[in-house]
Amino acid sequence: MKVLSAGVALFWLAVVASAEAAPEQLAVVANGEVVGRLSAETTGRQVRIDYRVSNNGRGAATQETVTLDAADRPITWAISGTSLFGARVSEQFDWTTGKARWTSQVDQGEADAPTSALYVASDASPWMLGQYARLLLKAPGRTAPVLPSGTLRLRVAKTFTVGDGPNAIPVTAYEISGVRLDPDYVVLDKAGRLFGTLGGLAGGLIRVGYEDQARVLQDVGQEVALERAMAAQKALAHRALGPIRIRNVRVFDPATGAASALSTVSVFEGRITGIEPDAQTAAPSADTTVIDGQGGMLLPGLHDMHAHTTLSRNLTNLAEGITTTLDMGNDNTRLLSWASKLETGELAGPRIIRSGYLEGRSPYSARNGIVAASLPEALEAVRWYADHGYWQIKLYNSIDPDWVKPLAAEAHRRGLPVSGHVPAFSSPDRVLREGYDTIAHVNQLMLGWLLKPGEDTRSTLRLTAMIRAKDLDLDSAPVRTTIALMKQRRAALDTTAVVYERLMLSRSGTVSAGDAPYLDHMPVGYQRAVKRAYVNLDAQHTDEGYRDAFAKVLQTVALLDREGVQLLPGTDTETLFALPRELELYATAGLEPSHILRLATLDSSRHLGRDAEVGRIARGQSADLILVAGDPTRDIRDVRNVRMTMVRGVIYYPSEIYAWMGVRPFASPPPTERRP
Repeated sequence: MKVLSAGVALFWLAVVASAEAAPEQLAVVANGEVVGRLSAETTGRQVRIDYRVSNNGRGAATQETVTLDAADRPITWAISGTSLFGARVSEQFDWTTGKARWTSQVDQGEADAPTSALYVASDASPWMLGQYARLLLKAPGRTAPVLPSGTLRLRVAKTFTVGDGPNAIPVTAYEISGVRLDPDYVVLDKAGRLFGTLGGLAGGLIRVGYEDQARVLQDVGQEVALERAMAAQKALAHRALGPIRIRNVRVFDPATGAASALSTVSVFEGRITGIEPDAQTAAPSADTTVIDGQGGMLLPGLHDMHAHTTLSRNLTNLAEGITTTLDMGNDNTRLLSWASKLETGELAGPRIIRSGYLEGRSPYSARNGIVAASLPEALEAVRWYADHGYWQIKLYNSIDPDWVKPLAAEAHRRGLPVSGHVPAFSSPDRVLREGYDTIAHVNQLMLGWLLKPGEDTRSTLRLTAMIRAKDLDLDSAPVRTTIALMKQRRAALDTTAVVYERLMLSRSGTVSAGDAPYLDHMPVGYQRAVKRAYVNLDAQHTDEGYRDAFAKVLQTVALLDREGVQLLPGTDTETLFALPRELELYATAGLEPSHILRLATLDSSRHLGRDAEVGRIARGQSADLILVAGDPTRDIRDVRNVRMTMVRGVIYYPSEIYAWMGVRPFASPPPTERRP
């Protein structure tokens, strides 16, 4: 690195001295509540970081020791503790005279590394973002090579002030990009000290003493993310001025499970206007856009029936052929704003159907949607969701079991179905009798057959107890009773089998079957993230036990389908290709591909009461459709090969979306021409 000027050197020495005198103390805030702490104490060239989060009964707990060289670059880094769901973390990095070595739960390696190279830790706390930002501010072009691979880039996102009067602090938010799918945003004060972050899955950081200003950081984060998302829409959306003809395609009809001979589908102003065999199709008019499907299959857009909307996930949903999502819980203010901008075309993304997330107050509460401390508060929340156009109510783990019946009654009175987790200390049978229309997650259903009286599912037990499924008898009386209740109530199950495959079968350093087809296209940070373990393997929780238990999960999915219980494919994860993997797991369970495609299209739209609008490719339906290479009615894996997505008649090409996000594209767009 370049030699620092005397003034710059003195500035950074002052920062180090200040850090020794005053350890950095930051709070983790989610939905306005403190859910964790980060403490960083500097002594000389060594920094000790303690990071703990407890949100929704889970959270990371790690300790880090970092040694900095004279340029503040980490040259040793040790991380230990537990990750989100309790898997053990042990990571070590060392740099000595041009040679870097590292070992983490996902990989190990060594490389010749210049002094300018930075190590991107797999299990580091958000403290690292502040350090990266400070180093990148001094780097040429504000970029730096990183290990294991890639390049970090820094840009100023926004300068603003937090707090009022004598407590006001000018800060700058920086965007750090290059190794993850989405940028990270870190906030530094004028002295270069970490003030916070703009959001995150576990919650955003903010300096202790400014917790009441967390919403300011959240709002700035959304402003920055919204600007980025609106720029993406301008760059990626293709709107035809006249009619559109998609020719040379086989059209899948989910009602029959069959695909047509080669045909042409006509679209105008967002509606399907006709379907004709290619041999009978007249020449297009002069103002027509013609898309050559090259023998591929045209399907109705897919549904993700258990989503949690983010602006970046909106883009990857389109790239994966998802044109409708059922959002199962979010920040209500943001979600309403996004939905409005999607309708007006300011944002790219699928149609969003909203679920009103309702949680009870407890030490294990999830900080999402509305958290109620009493039944009257919870009833008022149901009314708020109804008044704001939400489609259903979702109840969560800490809801008092005695509240379910009156909450379901009020929701039904207002015309809203009820879905959700089975509240702790209740059971699937009870919530079905008291008003649930859908159970969220296959584990929430199966835990009713696996738990002992008094066991608390507000903790990670709701995951680890699933290992007991390996010994479950699916012909047993409890199983038969629950299935009979579901049939009687015509209750559905949104399965999210894909998330339980990841939670139960992920092993440190290994690539899962669902990730293998695409992982080498991804930034290195993403690759490392999906090779983590989520559960501890010990005497009680063995690799074989979890594998046998997940096999029973798929057997349960197949049993429910045979019994006529409506399955709703969903993901509950931001990892890519989760919905295609969910559909592949259905096939592994024994379901036929054409039936699986119907579940993800027409059946989902009917469940939402929207089958008159979407779910088929038919005259008068909205032009929500996808073009795939191959034939997913024969091999469901071909549903990954999306070449074009159309939602509300607007065209998006996955290759362009992936390139915009820094991902190497997978499939080329179809040939397109506009007839003059």
